[in-house]
Amino acid sequence: MENSYKKIFTANKEWVAAKNKENPNFFAHLAKEQNPEYLYIGCADSRVHANEIMGLQPGEVFVHRNIANMVVNNDLNVLSVINYAVEYLNVKYIIICGHYNCGGIKAAMQPKDMGILNPWLRNIRDVYRLHEKELDTIPDTNDRYNRLVEINVYEQCLNVIKTAEVQKSYLEKGYPRVAGWVYDINAGILNDLDIDFEKELTRIRKIYDLTKGG
Repeated sequence: MENSYKKIFTANKEWVAAKNKENPNFFAHLAKEQNPEYLYIGCADSRVHANEIMGLQPGEVFVHRNIANMVVNNDLNVLSVINYAVEYLNVKYIIICGHYNCGGIKAAMQPKDMGILNPWLRNIRDVYRLHEKELDTIPDTNDRYNRLVEINVYEQCLNVIKTAEVQKSYLEKGYPRVAGWVYDINAGILNDLDIDFEKELTRIRKIYDLTKGG
């Protein structure tokens, strides 16, 4: 275990050397500022890394990760990230990215006491409850599981659209847009759920309009 830990620092030096060889100004440029066009809200799963699956370099994507890529309305962590990304970084897209074989989604589908995870998983179970009719018509457990992954991404996109920062910025500047993706770990492919952002924004603002008087 100790050797595995120490290898990280050796690998880091090799990575630095490779980056400097490729571009001697890489770190000097990176240290100056960040101007990402994307905020990526994804799962904390160790197999899914935003930069790699998007083919982007450091500095090109602002990242927040948690169990099952949730945007919970009392989670100051994710809400602070959204606020900073929209108001200070001026990101053009906010992407919710789930993935098939998600442990958090699977755990939420099981009637089991998960201790400290219970309050977090309840948010996913609430998504199931909202779409119970559709999900219960899917006979295959794995297919139902994958469909919940997709539906959860959709619901988290709606949660992002409900925020004041996103509503105000889009109406004033035309961005950010909110998109929902699912990453297929088995194939390495990103799938765009093609959520109609403008349609959902219009629908959401009927009840969650936070722009009036702002």
